[in-house]
Amino acid sequence: MNAYVWTKTLHIVFVVAWMAAVFYLPRILVNIVEAGDAAPVRARLVLMGRRLYRFGHVMLGVAVILGFALWMHFGIAGGWLHAKLALVVGLVVYFIVSGRWLKGADAGRPLPSARALRWFNEVPVLVLVAIVWLVLAKPF
Repeated sequence: MNAYVWTKTLHIVFVVAWMAAVFYLPRILVNIVEAGDAAPVRARLVLMGRRLYRFGHVMLGVAVILGFALWMHFGIAGGWLHAKLALVVGLVVYFIVSGRWLKGADAGRPLPSARALRWFNEVPVLVLVAIVWLVLAKPF
């Protein structure tokens, strides 16, 4: 199999792994809010969140390196790519905000309500749909 197919395959696999962290970290935040004053439960959830956040950073880093390799070596270009990258930057900011909330919860700072966090958790689904559409349709 050629290098392009392997690089693209690995890029997609690492993006999927990162998106798992993007989807699940806000759900952990919801559970932290709903745990209330149960210190052992909160501590376990914060630990899970920290591990997931670290995992997400590693997956994102590898996905970015592979995506950069695709762009540099195989000459992928187009306006659709710029739009996709803008949406990816938005997801990275989303992931960082989630991580900061987790660190704040670990430090004892209050989180948004469980309902607000549930709505917040829906944002990356919509962004991911737009990204996949841009990659497949390449509309411009």
